[in-house]
Amino acid sequence: MNKDVKKESLNVPEFTIANILQTGNWMNEKFSDHLKQFALSIQQYQVLRSLKELKGAPADLQTLQAEMVSKNSNTTRLVEKLRLKGLITRFQNEENRRKVEIRITDEGLTLLTEIELIHKNFENEVVGNLSKDEISVLNKLLIKIRIK
Repeated sequence: MNKDVKKESLNVPEFTIANILQTGNWMNEKFSDHLKQFALSIQQYQVLRSLKELKGAPADLQTLQAEMVSKNSNTTRLVEKLRLKGLITRFQNEENRRKVEIRITDEGLTLLTEIELIHKNFENEVVGNLSKDEISVLNKLLIKIRIK
């Protein structure tokens, strides 16, 4: 908990919410640090992962936005940064000029492979002290909180 907030002063729901927020911030910091060596933000990583899952099929900005963990992400800006790094391509759709087709490049796929090779260390750092059953329960509870 935050040093300024005493656990005793919070009721159980308040403590739970504060604990989830603190854990989320901690995990964001850890994951950001993990991705720094690849010069990627969490949001850029999410865009690359979403494109990889499409197995070469193009995505548009709306599809990528829907896949983002943070719905406040500026997907247009993220896509442009990834394009400038050579990790994705961005073309106007020939049939509908208002639509943009975004694909991951071979360089983007190679980078994701590099990240995935050491990503196991990050996973272990975050949930390595939990059993498979505890991880399953944690996931079910987090989903239950979000689906009200």
